[in-house]
Amino acid sequence: MLETYSDAIHFADEFLSKDRLPLCENTASTEPDRCRHKILVVDDQRLIADTLVEIFEDAGFEAIAAYDGWSALEIAARLQPDLLLSDVLMPQMNGVQLAIAMRCNHPETKILLFTGQAGISEILLEGKEQGYEFELLPKPIHPLKLIERIRTTVAAEF
Repeated sequence: MLETYSDAIHFADEFLSKDRLPLCENTASTEPDRCRHKILVVDDQRLIADTLVEIFEDAGFEAIAAYDGWSALEIAARLQPDLLLSDVLMPQMNGVQLAIAMRCNHPETKILLFTGQAGISEILLEGKEQGYEFELLPKPIHPLKLIERIRTTVAAEF
């Protein structure tokens, strides 16, 4: 279970059991790394980003954390992620600005934004006025629901 207390994420050890979630949708695959989707997790709260990376890796994804938008763009150039999961409220470059840059530079990357803060409608409106709309997930979110949403998103066609 994933819970947020004072911007920290706590999760139960039994969730991270390899027996709960398959490494790969195609469990008969002899090359499990070929089906691992790459996720770039961006949050200026290191504990949140690092915990999500662990959760995603234990669920069978390849995941890497970035702690700001500029680092995320550098990592994305090398990683070519299948999905970007970014917090909205971050210093220097907010999540919407990062999502727009990713959409321009990596149009094949799916994008999900998440936030635990109210009052972000102005930031989202800024993106919408430029012709960009992004799905927004709430923080906290149960890990199984987040993993299900990510699997659905990476499997969907544009």
